Amino acid sequence: MISDNQKFNKTIQPSSAFLSDLKIKLPEFFAENGSFDIDKFKNQLDDNNINVQSEGYQLDFIGKNYAHRQAGEMPTTVIVPDEKQNNEAGKNSQNLFLTGDNLEVLRHLQGAYSNKIDVIYIDPPYNTGSDGFVYPDSFEYSDEQLKDMFDLNDAQVGRLKSIQDKSSHSAWLTFMYPRLRLASNLLSDNGIIFVSIDDNEVENLKYLLLSIFGELSFVAQLVWKRRATAPNDNNIGKNHEYILVFSKNIRKMKLGLLPRTGNSLSRYKNQDNDPRGKWVASDLSVNGKGGKLAQSTIYEIENKKTGEKFYPNEGKGWMFSKEKMMRYIEEGRVDFRSTTGKPFLKRYLSEVRNGVTMPTILEDFGFSQDSSKEIKTLFDVNVFDYPKPTKLIKALIRVGLKEKEGVVLDFFAGSSTTADAVMQLNAEDGGHRKFIMVQLPEKTYKVDQDTGKPILDKRGQKIPTKGGKAAYDAGFKSIDQISRERIRRAAKKIKQDNELTLPENFDGSFKHYRVVKPTKQILEDIENFDPNGTDLFTNMVDSFSSSKLNVDGNATGEQTILTTWLAQDGYSFEANMKTFDFGEYKAHIVENHRLYLINEGWNQDDTKELLNQLGTHQLDLQSVVVFGYSFNIAELRELEIGLKQLDSHVNLIRRY
Repeated sequence: MISDNQKFNKTIQPSSAFLSDLKIKLPEFFAENGSFDIDKFKNQLDDNNINVQSEGYQLDFIGKNYAHRQAGEMPTTVIVPDEKQNNEAGKNSQNLFLTGDNLEVLRHLQGAYSNKIDVIYIDPPYNTGSDGFVYPDSFEYSDEQLKDMFDLNDAQVGRLKSIQDKSSHSAWLTFMYPRLRLASNLLSDNGIIFVSIDDNEVENLKYLLLSIFGELSFVAQLVWKRRATAPNDNNIGKNHEYILVFSKNIRKMKLGLLPRTGNSLSRYKNQDNDPRGKWVASDLSVNGKGGKLAQSTIYEIENKKTGEKFYPNEGKGWMFSKEKMMRYIEEGRVDFRSTTGKPFLKRYLSEVRNGVTMPTILEDFGFSQDSSKEIKTLFDVNVFDYPKPTKLIKALIRVGLKEKEGVVLDFFAGSSTTADAVMQLNAEDGGHRKFIMVQLPEKTYKVDQDTGKPILDKRGQKIPTKGGKAAYDAGFKSIDQISRERIRRAAKKIKQDNELTLPENFDGSFKHYRVVKPTKQILEDIENFDPNGTDLFTNMVDSFSSSKLNVDGNATGEQTILTTWLAQDGYSFEANMKTFDFGEYKAHIVENHRLYLINEGWNQDDTKELLNQLGTHQLDLQSVVVFGYSFNIAELRELEIGLKQLDSHVNLIRRY
């Protein structure tokens, strides 16, 4: 598990993630040894007369190759279920909350959620110098390893490591690239991603997204008015931010509409008591297609009541054929009472689309002060700085997710505004949207970077971080605690506010998992383990329990290992899993075709029983996965030989 992934990561190259994606999309151009056949590819381009762009631009930054390599690495953490939350408040919930480093979480999600996320919204660090962002990677590889990995000299290694604990543009891009790269894998074919940002990194972010999603996948650059009035403390008062919008496949993208409210509704009147209802005037004269006017669009129409005759405006034609125009006049859809002296078309509210398209200038989508009020309403104090308003996020979800169901991911969850917005939408329209929130357990008090221990004041008390005092004083020791508590309080408020109309199956909770690094002792035990040994020197399963990993959750080591494997093998957290008894040994079967053997205690009789179950077709398995640390070499060989002799085509997978 950990050891296998560490070995895999040592072989990763900067191009590995790109080549892996390319192999999925263009398998016919790969040789048996896994290399890309560029000559065959070029020949296909030539044969099909496809023009190739020989010049172009690209985004270069210190750490680019390192970031590319990170995008291809496997996780070296485990997923620890929060058994208390998951068996109580979150038992029937299909929403997820994952606490941990979002890069590791995204790696874990690659199996079960590849091409399954419909909308991604993130509000990453803006790298303003005041938002606390510094590049967090500690470069665990030695200088010699870095040289070998990237073919660098001493000076180049020094340059790469110069971004550590820095907030430079290169540091920010190195941080963002692997996260966005992995996120792109998760989006469904008609999926869409929204990324909030400000002036400081908007150009770099756009180039980064273009390099990942492609130029044809750019949808829009939205401008969000975040303040009702501009600040008066600079030469120019900035009161906006940006939201970059990209699609996974723009041809398959299906955008939703925003509800008609305010000005879009007030425009419609019914001055003449038309039985078809409210309408708005629309010009009947239009420009020709491609700048050319068809003669059939230029004709005379007459107001039968006054006898007055009309032609289209100069240089334009009527928008309908003469036959259709005459029919519309007879039906009263053309009105001649315009103050401009020209007839116009009546467009009825009842006949237009049930909604409006999102503008690129977001002027009435909530302000920063609104989001602060939302936090204060839920917590009584502002426990989180600079959240986004739910009005804004609800609008983005409506547009990005045309249907009332789907999965919304936010891997910079912050205070969980996105989860709040999803729940509000479901309460409003009876939808079944689900959310996945990811948040780093960032402390609200200062921590020594070398020891990881709290920094204390003269009185021996923990010192709150800048901006973290209100949260710390309110009892929240990390941001993820605020995030989860907001979901609980927001759900409670939604239920109170919608008591009579709330759908019966409203999901106001979540299942919780922590993505955790193994302890130093576990890593040492893994390194010292001899897979060919006959004795098991320690119970490695118990080492992965929540208590041994020093986190809350009441999870056994077996539950942690099983949850981690389910994600690795492409099963969702809702996978159908059964416990299967082989005498006193308890195994687990997932989706009726994969058997997991994790605990110690497997013996010869258990192997015989398994082979008997397979031979008599009581079990129909595709694979048996064993936790190698729980089996000595004799037990493994006996199991392996038995499966081969049975000729059942069951694959035996050993994991370390």
